[in-house]
Amino acid sequence: MSNPKIILAVAAFLLAIAVAAGAFGAHALKNTLSAERLETWQTAVQYHAWHALGLMLIALIGAQFQIVVTWPASLILAGILIFSGSLYVLCLSGVSWLGAITPLGGVAFIAGWVMLGIQVLKNAH
Repeated sequence: MSNPKIILAVAAFLLAIAVAAGAFGAHALKNTLSAERLETWQTAVQYHAWHALGLMLIALIGAQFQIVVTWPASLILAGILIFSGSLYVLCLSGVSWLGAITPLGGVAFIAGWVMLGIQVLKNAH
């Protein structure tokens, strides 16, 4: 994902999915999941939405400053898929070992933001 327009489009679709997932959790899952699992679902939605917004920011930074943002954008996307995705599947399936995968998504988030900082600093001169 190196084209800022593609990143913006992906981020927009991810935000739409985050809103749908939030509504699904609040309405369809409200009477199905335990309070703990609903909280887990909400955490997945929040990280999903915040990092999709972050993808938009990454795209705009890349376009504005002519910075290659392939790694930061790819890592943030991977983070959404792994972190939020594993929590969504955990909540829907009850397969508890999926919780062991979730931290890998968190590492991808951290790495994505660090990579963005590195790219910005490399192009600061």
